[in-house]
Amino acid sequence: MQKLLSIVIAAMFASVTFSAFAASHAGAMKDDKKMEKKADAKKGEMKKEEKKEEKKK
Repeated sequence: MQKLLSIVIAAMFASVTFSAFAASHAGAMKDDKKMEKKADAKKGEMKKEEKKEEKKK
């Protein structure tokens, strides 16, 4: 009985640790996508500014 209890507790600890580890990496992936979108938006703004400067000339 004691071995079974130890195995159950170890399995619960492992599953909680794994889920926390997986959740932390899933959040990091989302942040990367947001950063890419922000970079693309900045590039778009820069292109608009360049077009305005060309029109002025």
